[in-house]
Amino acid sequence: MRLPKSDGTLADYALTGTPLIPRAPHVPLTRTAFAAAHVISDPLRERDPWIGRPAVDWDATLAFRHTLWDQGLGLAEAMDTAQRGMGVDWLTARELITRTMTEARAHPLKPRVACGAGTDHVPLAELRSLDAIRAAYETQMAAIEAAGGQLILMATRALPAINADADGYLKLYGQLLDQAKEPVVLHWLGDAFDAALGGYWGSSDVATATETVLELINAHVGKVDGIKISLLDQAHEEAFRKRLPAGVRLYTGDDFNYAALIEGDGAHYSHALLGIFAAIAPAASRALEALAMEDLDRYHALLSPTVPLSREIFRAPTQFYKAGIAFLSWLNGTQKHFIMPAGFQSTRPIAHYAEIFRLADQAGLLARPDLAQNRMTTLLALHGID
Repeated sequence: MRLPKSDGTLADYALTGTPLIPRAPHVPLTRTAFAAAHVISDPLRERDPWIGRPAVDWDATLAFRHTLWDQGLGLAEAMDTAQRGMGVDWLTARELITRTMTEARAHPLKPRVACGAGTDHVPLAELRSLDAIRAAYETQMAAIEAAGGQLILMATRALPAINADADGYLKLYGQLLDQAKEPVVLHWLGDAFDAALGGYWGSSDVATATETVLELINAHVGKVDGIKISLLDQAHEEAFRKRLPAGVRLYTGDDFNYAALIEGDGAHYSHALLGIFAAIAPAASRALEALAMEDLDRYHALLSPTVPLSREIFRAPTQFYKAGIAFLSWLNGTQKHFIMPAGFQSTRPIAHYAEIFRLADQAGLLARPDLAQNRMTTLLALHGID
């Protein structure tokens, strides 16, 4: 087949990869790994894809989560990978959380599920004070705890919008942590993922923001399970995790450098809360198994080929990475179409999808090569390429 390249030319490509067969790990894992999963649309019920609530194919969405659990991975539910604030509203997210928790309780592996609590059910214009922002968080926290999910306190656009200072962050998050029933995961999402989150923790200087969030964690150690950091800065994450109090995890959200960060430096390592793990689950699961067995050669042999794929999926503008996650789901037959809430599939060009196809093949992540090639050919034809 002929695939487009970023320079506008076409090049011949033949499939070469050997698909990894999904399976459960054979040994207990030594790293906690949450895969952040996407939402699968129901195109037949979609009416106004750019406005209103999205139509969700619940059977396919939940079945996709089962594939992750079957491979020994935990789930980060209703996060930015699920298009929170980018096509998926809170009412849909709440239903997703409720349905997912019911399925998780029935799953034989009893997987861990952590769910994103934010403020996105309230218009930004109405979140003009710390009290209003706290009340919005509390609404979503209560719904998640009632469903039985672990809390992830998602970064909110409302705090940068009111130019909250460090003291404001410490006060607000302290109040939220105090009332949480169980230890929560904090969430530091960089502006590469969402430009509206610039200056989070009260400063645009990362070193200053780091001191604020560490002060928060140290003041509430018993209520903090860990913190997910998605700044795409390996050196910062390595320095940050050294300063965490005992028992508080660093969950890497670095979709560029996760292989080295999860392996660690011999003294410290990161756990995982990653959107890319939903796309590379067979490789991620087997690599974590190899790490647990202290087989570093096998660990790197499995994960190293996935890094170029992840860097392509998460390339700038990074916030559009969800399209690549859904695209691979379609290629692999876990959904019947390549339609996303709010028409999000249109955020990336055809050359990007062609490169994902190449890299996924080379990483052994096209589960059904014939189906993947057929679907890639269909997408090419829609773009006038034959």
